Amino acid sequence: MSRTPDTSVAIIGSGFAGLGMAIRLKREGIEDFIVLERAADLGGTWRDNHYPGLSCDIPSHVYSFSFELNPDWTRGFAPGWEIQRYLKRTAEKYGILPHLRYDHEVLDARWEEDGRRWRIQTTRGDVTARVLVSAAGGLSEPSIPDLPGLGRFQGRAFHSADWDHDHDLDGRSVAVIGTGASAIQFVPQIQPRLGRLHLFQRTPPWVVPRLDHEITGLEHEMLRRIPFAPRVVRWALYWLMELRVVLFRRPRLMRIGDRLARKHLARQVPDPGLRSKLTPDYVMGCKRVLISDDYYPALTQPNVDVVTSGITEVREASIVDGDGNEREVDTIIFGTGFEVTDLPITHRVRGGDGRTLAEHWDGSMQAYLGSSIAGFPNLFMLVGPNTGLGHNSIVFMIESQINYVVDALRTMRRRGIARIEVRPEVQDRFNEELQREMEGTVWTAGRCQSWYLDDTGRNTTLWPGWTFDFRRRTRRFDPAAYLVTDGAAGRAEAPAAVRS
Repeated sequence: MSRTPDTSVAIIGSGFAGLGMAIRLKREGIEDFIVLERAADLGGTWRDNHYPGLSCDIPSHVYSFSFELNPDWTRGFAPGWEIQRYLKRTAEKYGILPHLRYDHEVLDARWEEDGRRWRIQTTRGDVTARVLVSAAGGLSEPSIPDLPGLGRFQGRAFHSADWDHDHDLDGRSVAVIGTGASAIQFVPQIQPRLGRLHLFQRTPPWVVPRLDHEITGLEHEMLRRIPFAPRVVRWALYWLMELRVVLFRRPRLMRIGDRLARKHLARQVPDPGLRSKLTPDYVMGCKRVLISDDYYPALTQPNVDVVTSGITEVREASIVDGDGNEREVDTIIFGTGFEVTDLPITHRVRGGDGRTLAEHWDGSMQAYLGSSIAGFPNLFMLVGPNTGLGHNSIVFMIESQINYVVDALRTMRRRGIARIEVRPEVQDRFNEELQREMEGTVWTAGRCQSWYLDDTGRNTTLWPGWTFDFRRRTRRFDPAAYLVTDGAAGRAEAPAAVRS
């Protein structure tokens, strides 16, 4: 009989979080780990998304690993292909490729108390691991609205995350549904090619100038030759963005950004009727703030209609809007984002009681430091609940969590610990504190519905404060917050803080 492969650490996903975790394990001298990837290549979001105009909305020099700064970014905001290339080069440089298991989609992962390990069922067979790290990410499962009659549509329909490059858009009548971060990037790219573009907008986004630029050869030379130059640039950009959290925490101060966005809109959209359609009626920052210099100009073109009345029905070759107008279309493109507050991986991970993570959360996700979940021993989640950002680079948060997980592994190894599980009361106190911190911010007082909020109205997506405070909290693993089981005797230990 063949034996189920066993490993010390299994990582789910090979985007920034999964690769960052794998690299840190290597640097710690830990070789007994695997990275389970459902696709045939690495890269996560930057592999899956390849629509026209794809690029990052965080400056390139901070959207990278702190240990692998890149002086060769071509633009201030890197295009998607370049970020994907950076991830591939980094994975190869740090020796991660042999640890990758492609086409290994995780179907089920459950904690086995008797063996104190995770049994993971994948599309290529089972594997067991003493520690499971979920780095699946929140931008992995496209969200497509349930529109009446969509199944009857005879044309081509696809999500921006599954872009059909074989479908020729030249001269076509296209409906774009959604006006989120992806749509404002691809709309300006496809608009000149189309016969007609019907942009269905439910809620107008706040849009501020992008101020992107090509990084010149002289700048590249300075970054390569001047000692510490990339780190100084990264440091300056980090603090420039970090200070923006004050605006999100004080809605009155957000009027500064409000005025900037309104001037941007007025400058680029002279028509008062169209400008009125594109003007938000909620506090800036309540929804994701978008950056673009070419989105508004594209909407002013004569082949574009901005539809704000909603969708009543989809027919075989048309869409009926909320005013009863039937609009002939042969292509539908969804720019409707991703399932963020109901992560698909949560339906496939089961704790000791057999219930899935989604069942434990029951529509409102919670974790301790965004990383550990009560009822799920030896499980760590990267980019978990309340680790997203509205003002800075998620890579900073990912590296903070990785520091915490690595210190936890060190502690387990040093003390011979077989099992750790965050105490429910610790998790509860932490999340109560988080929600108190949310009170009065733009996310809770901004008069809007956004993907930051779950069905209960709680913001379970974003970190509400300074990122350096999150870094401080995750600098050291705190055994006192956990139920700890000794590996040798198999007995639970008292918290470190109260042991003699």
